[in-house]
Amino acid sequence: MRVYQTNEIKNIALLGSAGSGKTTLAESMLFEAGIIKRRGTVEAKNTVSDYFPVEQEYGYSVFPTVFHVEWNNKKLNIIDCPGSDDFVGGAITALNVTDQAVILINGQYGPEVGTQNNFRYTEKLKKPVIFLVNQLDSDKCDFENIINSMHEIYGSKCVQIQYPLSTGPGFNALIDVLLMKKYSWKPEGGAPIIEDIPAEEMDKALELHKALVEAAAENDESLMEKFFEEETLTEDELREGIRKGLVTRSIFPVFCVCAGKDMGVRRLMEFLGNVVPFVSEMPKMHNTRGEEVEANAAGPESLYFFKTGMEPHIGEVSYFKVMSGSVKPGDDLTNADRGSKERLGTIYACAGANRIAVDRLEAGDIGCTVKLKDVKTGNTLNGKDCEWRFDFIKYPNSKYSRAIRTTNAQDMEKLMVALLKMRQEDPTWVVEQSKELRQTIVHGQGEFHLRTLKWRLENNEKLSVVFDEPRVPYRETITKKAKAEYRHKKQSGGAGQFGEVHLIVEPYAEGMPDPTVFNFGGQEFKMNIKSRQEVDLEWGGKLVFLNSVVGGAIDTRFMPAILKGIMDCMERGPLTGSYARDVRVIVYDGKMHPVDSNEISFTLAARHAFSDAFKNAGPKILEPIYDLEVYVPSDYMGDVMSDLQGRRALIMGMDSEAGYQKLQAKIPLKELANYSISLSSLTGGRASFTTKFASYELVPNDVQSKLIAEHEAEQKDDDE
Repeated sequence: MRVYQTNEIKNIALLGSAGSGKTTLAESMLFEAGIIKRRGTVEAKNTVSDYFPVEQEYGYSVFPTVFHVEWNNKKLNIIDCPGSDDFVGGAITALNVTDQAVILINGQYGPEVGTQNNFRYTEKLKKPVIFLVNQLDSDKCDFENIINSMHEIYGSKCVQIQYPLSTGPGFNALIDVLLMKKYSWKPEGGAPIIEDIPAEEMDKALELHKALVEAAAENDESLMEKFFEEETLTEDELREGIRKGLVTRSIFPVFCVCAGKDMGVRRLMEFLGNVVPFVSEMPKMHNTRGEEVEANAAGPESLYFFKTGMEPHIGEVSYFKVMSGSVKPGDDLTNADRGSKERLGTIYACAGANRIAVDRLEAGDIGCTVKLKDVKTGNTLNGKDCEWRFDFIKYPNSKYSRAIRTTNAQDMEKLMVALLKMRQEDPTWVVEQSKELRQTIVHGQGEFHLRTLKWRLENNEKLSVVFDEPRVPYRETITKKAKAEYRHKKQSGGAGQFGEVHLIVEPYAEGMPDPTVFNFGGQEFKMNIKSRQEVDLEWGGKLVFLNSVVGGAIDTRFMPAILKGIMDCMERGPLTGSYARDVRVIVYDGKMHPVDSNEISFTLAARHAFSDAFKNAGPKILEPIYDLEVYVPSDYMGDVMSDLQGRRALIMGMDSEAGYQKLQAKIPLKELANYSISLSSLTGGRASFTTKFASYELVPNDVQSKLIAEHEAEQKDDDE
C-alpha cells in the first residue's frame, strides 16, 4: 500500500439510527474498492464491521469500526459507528477525529430521533453532513415524504443530488441531477448502467439541477457571478461550490442508495473521493493550550489515541490519528499524559478485524498499532521537542446506572480490573466505587449499554455478576434551630476521660450573618463569636463552625477535636445514614478537666451533642433533582408526559425542535432509575433524553417517612 499525503486523505464517519444499514453500506464500500472479495451480511455474522462476539450475539454494532478504502488515488478512512443511542460514545469519538459525516436515513421510517441526535452532534462539532437515504427497496419507503420531512427539519440546505425512479422491491434506477444522468442496475447491483435521462423525467431533473446549481453558487462569489450571467455552472464548478458549502455547513447533499443490493454505492464513493473536503481543507485542531495544530507532514510528530480495542489473541489494539508530522515503525515517542517513553512497532492501515502493515502514515491519516506499553485512550504521543496534548472529545452524561457485584465476593478485584480495561474501549462506561453508597456503580447510556457490559463480563471474562438498583445519594439537613449538651466522662484508674460540650445547631444559607443571640424556652443566649470556620463539604453544601466559648470554659486547643466529632456525624446523618449538609454549629459553652480532658473526650462529647441537637432541629431528607430533556415524536407526547407526572417530575416547558417535541422537566434521581427502559417501551425506541444534575430539594413527607422506615429496617437486618 502506498503512502498517502495529507492532501490525498479524507476521514469520514458513517452515522445513522439503529437499523439504517451502516454496516451493510460499509460491506458494499469495501467490496467496490476491492478490499474484500465478497460482501458479508449482518445475518450471516461475517461482516468486516461487527466482528466482536457481543455484536454478533445481539446483531447490533457496539463499537465503532475503523476501515479504509483506496479510491481514485485517494485514501478514505471511514468509521462505521453504532446506531443505538446507548452506544453514542462511538459516534462522538468518530466525529471528533473525522472531517465529514455521512448520515444514513432508513427508507422505511425517514428521519428518526437517532438521526436528530447525530445531526445535533455534527452541529456542535461543525462537521459537514451528507444525507444518504438507504433501503429504497423497502415496501414502506416513501421517498417524497422523506424529502418533505427533511426540508421541514433541516430547511433549504437539504439539496437533492439524486432521486429514485421508483421505490419498493423493484427499485433499480435513479436520476443523478449533478451529472444529469440516469443510473440503473442489474439485480446483482455493482457497476451501474449510465444513460441519458428519459424525456418524461427531464422537467423534474432540470428543476432539481437548477436548485443544486443555485445552492452551489451561493458558496463562492465568482460562481455566483457566473451563475447570474449564464444561469448554469460546469460540473467542476458545481463540485467546487458543493465542497465549499460542505465545509461551511451551508449545503447538505442528499444521495440515494440500496446498500443491501450494492446499488448507488459506487456513485456515492465517487462523490466522496471527488467532492468531500480533504483533511487539509478543514479547520485546524487545537491542543490543550489552545494553540492551532496544522495537519502538516513537515511539522512535529504528534499522535492522538482515540480508541482502544481488546482483541482475542492480540490484546490491545490502539487506534490513532496523526495530528502532525509523519510516523513510521520504530519511532521513539513520549507520552505527554503519562510521561512514559514508547517505541512504535508495526503500524497499520485499518480494515476492521484485519490490518495492513504500512511503512509510514502522514499528518491527517488514521492508523493503529499493537502492544504499546503504557498508552490509554485519550493519550498523546509526541516526537522530540514537542509537548502537545489533546483533549477534545467530550462525552455526554450517563443516563442509566446499576450497582454491580460478583456472585463470588472473592472475584471483586478481578471485576474491577476487567471494568477498567473495558472502559478503555468505551469511555462512556463510567465506573465509580462509592464510599457513600457502599456500592460499586457502573454508569452508562442505557439499559442495553449495561446489558452488553454484563454479557461481555460473563462470556469474555468468565465472571458471574449481578446488577442491583443503586442507592440514591440522599442528603440530610435541618429546618430549625436546636440546642444540646453532652458530657463524656470515663474513669478507669489513672488518667480518665472528660469533656463537656454545649452547642446550638441551625440551618445555614449562603450569606447569613453570624448570630448574636438565641432564645430557647424564654432563656436568652448571647453569642460572642471568637472564631469562624466554613467547611466546603466534599458532597456539596457547607458546615459553618463557630466558636463562641467565653471565659476559658473549653480550651481553644480542643476546638479541632470538637469539629472532628461534628464532621463524623455529618458523614452519617441520623435519618438514613446519608451525608448531612448546610448546617451551622455554634459551640457556646462546656467544661474541661485539668488532667482528664483530651481530644478524644471532646470528639465523643461533640458527636453526641450534635446528634441530639440534629434530631431535634426538624431534620429533613434532601434528594438529588436532575434537569431532564426528552426528545419525542409528537404522537407519543401524551404518554411520555403522563409517565413523567407519575414519577414526581415537574414539567418546565415544551418546544418543537426539528420535527420533534422537546420536553423539559425536573425529576428526582430515584425516579430516573429505570427511565430509559420505560421511555423506550412507551415510544418504540423512538425517543431519547439527556440529564444533568440540578440541585438537592426536600423530599415530600410521605417519601421521607418511607425512607426512614427502610433505613431502620436495614439497620435492624445488619444488627441481626
